[in-house]
Amino acid sequence: MWAIYKREIKSFFQSVIGWLFLAATLGLFGLYFYVYNLAYGSPYISNTLSATTVIMLITVPILTMRVLAEERKTKTDQLILTAPVSVGKVVWGKYLAVATIFTIAVAVMAITPVFLHIFGEIPFAECYAAVLGYWLFGMTCIAIGTFVSSITESQVIAAVLTFALLFLGYMMNGITQVISSTGNIVTKILNCFDLTSGMDNFFQGCIDVKSLIYYVSMSVFFLFLTSQSIQKRRWSMSTKKLKLGVFSSSMIVVALVAVVAVNMVATQLPEKLASIDVTSQKLYSITKATEKMLDNLQEDVTIYVLAKKDSQDTNLEKTLKRYESYSNHVTVEYKDPSVAPTFYKDYTESSPTKNSLIVVGEKRSKVIDYNDIYQYDVDYTTYQQKVTGYDGEGQITSAISYVTSEDTTVMYVITGHEEYSLSGSFTDALEKQNIELKTLNLLENDSVPEDAACLLLLGPSKDYSEDDVTKITNYLENGGKAIIVSNYAEEDLSNFKKILSAYNVTLEDGLVVENDTQHYYKNQYYLLPEIGSDAVTSKAAEGRIFTPFSQGFTYPQQTDDEATASGITYTPLLTTSENSFAKKDVTTASDYSKGENDVDGPFAVGLHVTKAAAEDGGESTELYLFGGVNIFTDDVSQQVYGNNLTLFTGITSQFTSGETENVVPVKSYEVSNLTLTQSAITIGMIIVLILIPLGLLVTGIVIWARRRKR
Repeated sequence: MWAIYKREIKSFFQSVIGWLFLAATLGLFGLYFYVYNLAYGSPYISNTLSATTVIMLITVPILTMRVLAEERKTKTDQLILTAPVSVGKVVWGKYLAVATIFTIAVAVMAITPVFLHIFGEIPFAECYAAVLGYWLFGMTCIAIGTFVSSITESQVIAAVLTFALLFLGYMMNGITQVISSTGNIVTKILNCFDLTSGMDNFFQGCIDVKSLIYYVSMSVFFLFLTSQSIQKRRWSMSTKKLKLGVFSSSMIVVALVAVVAVNMVATQLPEKLASIDVTSQKLYSITKATEKMLDNLQEDVTIYVLAKKDSQDTNLEKTLKRYESYSNHVTVEYKDPSVAPTFYKDYTESSPTKNSLIVVGEKRSKVIDYNDIYQYDVDYTTYQQKVTGYDGEGQITSAISYVTSEDTTVMYVITGHEEYSLSGSFTDALEKQNIELKTLNLLENDSVPEDAACLLLLGPSKDYSEDDVTKITNYLENGGKAIIVSNYAEEDLSNFKKILSAYNVTLEDGLVVENDTQHYYKNQYYLLPEIGSDAVTSKAAEGRIFTPFSQGFTYPQQTDDEATASGITYTPLLTTSENSFAKKDVTTASDYSKGENDVDGPFAVGLHVTKAAAEDGGESTELYLFGGVNIFTDDVSQQVYGNNLTLFTGITSQFTSGETENVVPVKSYEVSNLTLTQSAITIGMIIVLILIPLGLLVTGIVIWARRRKR
């Protein structure tokens, strides 16, 4: 076998064919590498490899057309067929020679992530998973080309037939969609020759064991067919021709059955084993939080996918398979909108978008619109939306928790005093926690509703009435919970302050000015306070909290005995430095200097107040106080990478029995783009588009020309 392998390798590199293949493959790869990775700064090479696959439909037939067809035409195959070596070794020797040429090209491509690492962070695992998928696809194409070359003595016919077969496999997924959008037995059979879907799984950051088995089994099967083709010709003049022909046909059937059986077994593998998630953010895996929730699941949940199974979002499909394989209580069913266009009406009035999910439990249901599965941001260089995050697991886990929970949690937002509105990501976070947000106008209600798990007083600009204060304080004294956020305003808010003074907390007039450079950002009103130790700050303490334009709170500094006697404890969540002060007259201030009437710090700009229940068995009063309404806005939170939102969800989780583990954050969809200088882009372009392809081509021509002169 190795003698044949060496002979084939030598023939490829002594002619133009091998060099031409390398030049064409790497040249096209270089073109897309320049566009995607150098010009646009993408750290992924999966898009580059995906765009390059199309050239293999042309280059592989040219590379394999002469492997066996030429020898059959020149009758030199008789020397091999009569040699004391098995047909299998002959086939493997020739196949490995062609595969070596292709592997050299892939090896060069595999160097590019290392080169890109010079300019930024590279997701190496995802890049090399894509390389593996591309290599497996190419090896299968070569096996198909080798087989076709064995059944004809014409190189042209071999190339054309190979191209036709590869093109058919490349387009098979689209062909089956045209035949039947819902799928049938014919499309299932035809999809056995779908050569690209498995590769796409690798490109998406998964080492797909089922696809790996498919490519290996297909390669082995076509090499077996090649051996059978040669074996039949080897004995074509023998008296055993008829007998061997029957034997050969039966062996082909056995091999085909074996390939089908192996792939059917592979489809039954648990999703955890069938697909290895190598994405940096584990986009398609389920976290420990979800696993814990599923372990505690006691009732059956059905997740309906509003899409045809063969055409749904592949990322979402991977996530759903993880849920279904992990718990017997979770079932996934597909409802094709073209077949059942009104199915959604049993659960919602408005029509969800395609690929949306409907999660149904025994007590209630919840719709997850497909638009909420992905997080989008605007790219201000192009003014177009781009996908930045994947929230499949977060939305599904939240929905399952909601449909299986006994009660719903309601947060009431006080209105009627020109309050601020909660920003989009903060309301989304409440929805993921299954906290229902309702408005409450105290003028229209005699008291706070009994189902209130919490009140939200979000930066009133107008003062409360005394009646409003009475209703709120009555609710709080009976074990109520509240998030109270002040808003610096020129209007007197004395009644609003009475709510705080009932717990011996004073809201200082004016805004806090920070003089410690470590505790503000650009502007001395833009505070970066110290984060205190509390259950709600455990996750937020890993970063910084941004609180621009905040007022400060003061509270009694008491010993443990005094706290026990009063029944009130104070836990500072966010504290300014000792160099801070409260500037009372902000409107006329021309600088950040301290005035005569200003009050020295430090202050709490975030404070947790707890008052013990008056009676045994009662609930304690919980207040979370913040001095600036901007703290819970998207723009401010984004300045500290969403850490303000982390603090907010830490607080709101206390109103749902502290079950923060059921909240899975959005998973970042991509790492940051690379930063390349123009000179680096130019040098890279010259190397990948000119030097490498042209160098390979010239080398091949020179070697061929020298051999012609001999």
